[in-house]
Amino acid sequence: MTDVLRRGRASLAFGFGVQGVAFALLVTRIPAIQDRYGVSDALLPAFLAAVPILAGIGSVSTERLVRRVPPSRLLRWSQPVVLLALLGVGAGERMVELGVALAAFGLAVGVLDASMNMLGVSLQRAYGRSIMLSFHAAYSLGGIVGASLAWVGAHWDLALWVSYLPVVLVLLPAVLVGSRWYVDDRGGAPGAEEKAGDSGAQGRAVVFKWLLPLCLVMTFAYIGDSTVSNWSAKYLQDVLGSSEQLATVPYNVYMVTTLLGRAIGDLGVRRFGAVAVVRAGALVAAGGFAVVAGAPGAWVGMLGFTLVGLGLCVLVPQTFAAAGRLFPGASDAAVARLNVFNYVGFLIGSPLVGALGDLWSYRGAMLVPMVLVLVTLVYARSFAAQPDRYGGGHERSRTADVGRGGNGL
Repeated sequence: MTDVLRRGRASLAFGFGVQGVAFALLVTRIPAIQDRYGVSDALLPAFLAAVPILAGIGSVSTERLVRRVPPSRLLRWSQPVVLLALLGVGAGERMVELGVALAAFGLAVGVLDASMNMLGVSLQRAYGRSIMLSFHAAYSLGGIVGASLAWVGAHWDLALWVSYLPVVLVLLPAVLVGSRWYVDDRGGAPGAEEKAGDSGAQGRAVVFKWLLPLCLVMTFAYIGDSTVSNWSAKYLQDVLGSSEQLATVPYNVYMVTTLLGRAIGDLGVRRFGAVAVVRAGALVAAGGFAVVAGAPGAWVGMLGFTLVGLGLCVLVPQTFAAAGRLFPGASDAAVARLNVFNYVGFLIGSPLVGALGDLWSYRGAMLVPMVLVLVTLVYARSFAAQPDRYGGGHERSRTADVGRGGNGL
């Protein structure tokens, strides 16, 4: 293993962590943002929906940009834009300024998420063993740090820009320096990426046909994730009768268990293979939602949300990794398209659970993400190693080692 790859892995993990910090600082201070700009409850959903929609546009644009610009360069410049846009959200005064800052944040996040996972997939291919979960573990750690910083700002009643400015001043130069060691390794036959991207309607149909199961798994995983993010506190307080303080605990526990699961998840993939890990994760997450739906009290409900975190945490990283194995000659395009369904799940999940909770019951609503996560079992075989569909036969043995759990070294 070369020093170049080790530095590339460390710098990319740091980039994932920074993104976790930035995103947590935004979403955990939404009430403060609403108060600062006077955004009404009726208008707030439109602002919140705009971010994932624009992120999806940014992800789709990345698929085209990487034909001419390396993913490392896109990541190098999109991450500072995300941090500056976050500062803009905290420093603005008028509604239009908030709209511009959120638009910049959303577009840049789409480019950042896609390019970050492109580099993760290519590094895993270069390593010859599963390392994708470790990058997402860094993101979870960053989310915990960001949420903690947000709590400090809220506890001390600091202005948003006062909370955000020190973070941006520290992280902005750090990511610019760290980006020097990003590693681009697209793999596959020379020119395969360009052929895959320019092969016309037939080539795109083939990509979508094989990518569709992974797109569905990505959507279902993020429906589950957004359910926990948006409804766990309300569920514990309104349905299970917990105190307001106790109701804030499940999401924090969820983030911690996500970090722990991802930190050890790569070992499970190397030992048992991606298919087994995905199946186990889906069963654990579905079991967690079942516990939540039937919980007699708050502590059992928290146990359920903990199980959800342990199960869901492996699905998204392994979905990106599986896309890289399915299309080693066109992994950048596959990752960019797959990343869009991250935002689709986020947009669907929260309104779906809220509508079902109002029309039916919140206990019943928790069964919907449970069923959707179980559908992942139908598509689990899509996570097995596949031959290169674009003719890069020399990749076959190394990707097979990753799928079976071999270390490739």
